[in-house]
Amino acid sequence: MAKFRMVHTAFWDDPKVNEEMTPEDRYFFLYLLTNGNTTQIGIYQITKKQMAFDMGYSIESINSLLQRFTDHHKIIKYSEKTREIAILNWGRFNFNKGGKPVMDCVRAELKMVKDPELIPFVAERIEKPEIKKIYDTYYDSLHDTSTSREKNENEDSKNMQMPLNQGFDDTSTIRGQEEEKEEEKEKEKEKEKEEEKEEEKEQQQEEQNADSRRLFSQQQNVSSFYQNNFGPETPYLTQEINYAVDEFGEELVIESMKIALTSGKRTWRYCAGILKNWRENNVKTLDDVAAVEAEFEHSKGVGKHGNSQTQYHQHNGHPEPLKRDSLTNGAVGWLGKGKREVSQVPGQASDYL
Repeated sequence: MAKFRMVHTAFWDDPKVNEEMTPEDRYFFLYLLTNGNTTQIGIYQITKKQMAFDMGYSIESINSLLQRFTDHHKIIKYSEKTREIAILNWGRFNFNKGGKPVMDCVRAELKMVKDPELIPFVAERIEKPEIKKIYDTYYDSLHDTSTSREKNENEDSKNMQMPLNQGFDDTSTIRGQEEEKEEEKEKEKEKEKEEEKEEEKEQQQEEQNADSRRLFSQQQNVSSFYQNNFGPETPYLTQEINYAVDEFGEELVIESMKIALTSGKRTWRYCAGILKNWRENNVKTLDDVAAVEAEFEHSKGVGKHGNSQTQYHQHNGHPEPLKRDSLTNGAVGWLGKGKREVSQVPGQASDYL
């Protein structure tokens, strides 16, 4: 799947970039924002050796740049232990789109961060409150888990140091030991059940995260295709396209766009009409599209022999047959000079032209 990162044009107008950064600094900063290791959360793993190879620099130059960006510019953090980098202003420019797929992707990628102290560094500059909350909640949960683990270890240590009571006779001691063993077995069984439940939950969550990442990637691909061939997207149009990808999938939505382009209809409304017709005909794959087209061609052949129910309309006092558009199921009428008349069939693609 394609992956791209956005760099705002305001980057070149930023006083920090213009006045404080050298050309080498700007080149390095753009590399940090757009290299292939970047993630949706602005924290990713990358080695100094890879940075040097990608940029054609020496390891010494990379060390110098990392130190300058950490101590002087103060816009990144680099963990020597985990080889992870965090970019301070990432969240200000890379969360222009929201919704469940983005939020699920953020949750999944936060779980892969090895140095949790990098999380609040990026969260500090995130402007969308719902995204910032995910960072803060995840970071707090890590600290709560660590505190609970230390408490349990202290209690186990105290229990090991307690003296054994020697006041019982041999019979009661043996009975007590057997009861303790039974209790320990029950506890172990309960613990195993809890662990199995946790594993199932984690597996389900991972599957959900994988589906969300896949859907988010498909939405990005469709959005990129639309912007390259139709024009800019508005927030409302982005939402409509995302809903369509969620229902029909990447292949069918892009196919509807290709049909619209071939028909000279560079509008999303026309694409939506095609998709609506496919929904009504239970079209799920590109093979289904081909089958619908083949059925339409067959019906045209039958119509030539007088067996089809051909519709007519009046043009200059003479009846003209209406042609059917198989791709949109719209009634396409007489073709005049530079004009295409479209019969308004309610609920069909002609409503979206």
